[in-house]
Amino acid sequence: MINYRIRKALPRDIDELIRLCAEHAEYEQAEYSPNNKKQKLAKQLFSDNPKLYCFIVEGESEILGYCTYTFDYSTWDADFFAYMDCLYLRPQARNFGIGEELVKHIAKHSKQVNCKIIQWHTPNFNVRAIKFYHRIGATSKQKTRFYLNDDAMLQLIK
Repeated sequence: MINYRIRKALPRDIDELIRLCAEHAEYEQAEYSPNNKKQKLAKQLFSDNPKLYCFIVEGESEILGYCTYTFDYSTWDADFFAYMDCLYLRPQARNFGIGEELVKHIAKHSKQVNCKIIQWHTPNFNVRAIKFYHRIGATSKQKTRFYLNDDAMLQLIK
């Protein structure tokens, strides 16, 4: 068993959240730069009308993980949905049901604002996460996610 609590992120958590994002990116074999993230994340998390929401998993002596999500609108469903952008637990916090508790926290907030669906992505190679998501009742659609980064957008609109 592990002692932890889940709480909303606080401004004092920003530096550790950035470190967690870097660990999460490494785990998912993705690129990540911490540059210029502190002010941008703080603005979106802690403004009067936040665009990003974050739950922190706090252990006895350190932060053990986080999840972030936003609210968006689906044309196909003609309704709002929650999009879980990230869910990451450090290795020592896995297999204790914490991930499921984080998703429950998102579900509770979603229901409070009348969202009827939560969506997210995970890499195909993250078999452990896929098994977890299926275990909690999630279904999946096979899609490929595409990105246009800033440079690609500039090339496109030339």
